[in-house]
Amino acid sequence: MIDDEEKKVEDTTATAATTTVSSNTEENKNETTVEKALPVHKHTFNPLIGEVNPDENKDDDDELPEKAWYVINTFAMRERQVKEMLEKRAISYGMENKIFRIICAEYEDPVLDENGKPKFSKDKKTGKMMPKFKTKNYYPGYIFVEMVMTDETWFVVRNTPGVSGITGSSGKGAKPFPIPREEIEPVLKRMHIEDPDMYSDYKVGDNVKILSGTFADAEGTIESVDPTNSEVSLQITLFGRPNTIVAKYSEIEKIQENPNYNGGENN
Repeated sequence: MIDDEEKKVEDTTATAATTTVSSNTEENKNETTVEKALPVHKHTFNPLIGEVNPDENKDDDDELPEKAWYVINTFAMRERQVKEMLEKRAISYGMENKIFRIICAEYEDPVLDENGKPKFSKDKKTGKMMPKFKTKNYYPGYIFVEMVMTDETWFVVRNTPGVSGITGSSGKGAKPFPIPREEIEPVLKRMHIEDPDMYSDYKVGDNVKILSGTFADAEGTIESVDPTNSEVSLQITLFGRPNTIVAKYSEIEKIQENPNYNGGENN
């Protein structure tokens, strides 16, 4: 009796296994040769670029490129609006750790009358007569963005309303090249932005030129460097006598020596 029951169980198990194999065989018949060769991947939906394979173009923090500066082309007279829109998009897409400083190089220019004298207007709050200024841009049609270039940041920037292009991109979705350090330095200095990273190679004994302030265009030698306050002490010659002054990083520029200079000797 027991032997008969065990035999029935074995027959039932064998039948179920045969049915499963047959079912899998039928499913495999429906697969094409290409589908069989493809590896199995789980796809996720990225709100920036649609459905993506997590194993492809994955932004691993350990492998991210370094942050750099990029020049963004905008429509005329819309530089500030584009800057503000990009700042909002960076926050809404959670890109604050990849999109950093955004610069619209604006400045206030005095409004002059026909005689070249400043115009005045009454301040609505204080009632006092104040000089009139007009907002202008050092670089019309451009803003500058410091960011880590990835697929996501590239998508956010190029699809920001008002962006007409990005300098350094060959088009057709190609990512742009960052601008060299020596090209972004004048922009930051004009905006009086002190970036210690830009001056990491400044040292005692370097010859520099003062760009702004009372001693603009004067040349001097660095006597000490204060990275905490982004300042340097300079020795300059004033009325034929050496004087020591303090200048901000943004107020100086290293004097580049001519690498081709050979002291007037001919080779």
